[in-house]
Formats: sequence, structure tokens, C-alpha cells
Amino acid sequence: MHDLALAAASAAVVLLAVPAPVRAASAAAPHKCEGGGVDSRGRSSVDGNEITWDDESKFDDARKHAVKVWTAGTLKQVKVKADGATSFADLEWRDANRTDVEWDNVYGKWDANPGTDYLWMNRAYLDSGKALGKDEHRRRVAAHELGHALGFCHKDYGYGQYPSLMWAEYDLIEGKRINGPTSDDVKAYHALWG
Repeated sequence: MHDLALAAASAAVVLLAVPAPVRAASAAAPHKCEGGGVDSRGRSSVDGNEITWDDESKFDDARKHAVKVWTAGTLKQVKVKADGATSFADLEWRDANRTDVEWDNVYGKWDANPGTDYLWMNRAYLDSGKALGKDEHRRRVAAHELGHALGFCHKDYGYGQYPSLMWAEYDLIEGKRINGPTSDDVKAYHALWG
């Protein structure tokens, strides 16, 4: 019995001495957020591996564009699909029409809540005839806000150096004609979601 115990102890020592297998590194670590922090699965609308959405917004074209660009190419880890009769919406697209202090120059907003989160499109700026009342602007705003729902923060990429859909300043996104995730946004997606 003594020999058996000694063999077991020796095997345990050998197992402890063998280094743990190295996991494959993510494509890239998430870039820093403005104000610190990192992208977060916990601060997203993703439930498991999907976002089911419900639509109470007049900007269907913008929603369709946002879903398309965040699920294209290699961005398949999180499914973004319409809510069905047997599911609970993780995200609801809604419209606001506000210019008060809280919404001054705020074109869209992702609003995390217990239960269903909201993705707001602000008609005060995005309606036809308004400052950003064209499809190209609405699409950029929707894609940016859906990025937040996927867990991405405002990126601190060094403005102009590494273009990102997740920059906080819309003028910079528009100036670079960013209509969907850039190569750096795709790297951040894979770092967060695999």
C-alpha cells in the first residue's frame, strides 16, 4: 500500500510540474475605452450568444443596416435576430424626440436596463429635414448604438490613427465615412466574442 501511495504522490507532483496547455490567444485584445475600462460581455444586451430584438422605431432601414454590418463576414458569434412569439426581447429599438440637456446633440443611445434594453434613435436630429435626416446618418448612428448593445464602449484609438465605428464623436465617424465595423472593431469583436 505504501508503494501505491508513493506512486500516486509522485504522479501528482509530475502533473503539477507540467505546464497547463496554452490557450490560443484572441485575435487582439480589446482596445482601451475612453475613460478607462474595456469592452464587456456583462455590459451588453447579449443573452447567451444572441440578441433578440423588438422594433418600435420608424427607422427600419437603419436597424436593418446595423444588424447587417454587425453580423457580416466573420462576425457570427452573436446572433442578432427579431424577437419571436416564444422568446423575450433582449433589445427594443425605440424613437425619442428630444433636445433637452440630456439629449443635446445625442443622436442615438443604448440604454441598459434590467430586462429589456433600449436602443434609442433620436428623431429630433434624424427625421427627414433635420440635421442628420438622411439614411447614411441614421445607419451610422444605429450601427454605433448596436455596437454598444454588443458590449463595445467608446474607443480610445487615437482619433484619426485607428478609425472606429465606436468613436464617441459622430463628426469623426462621418468624416471618415465609417458605415460599419472597421478592421480594429472586428478585432475587438473577436477578442470579446471569439
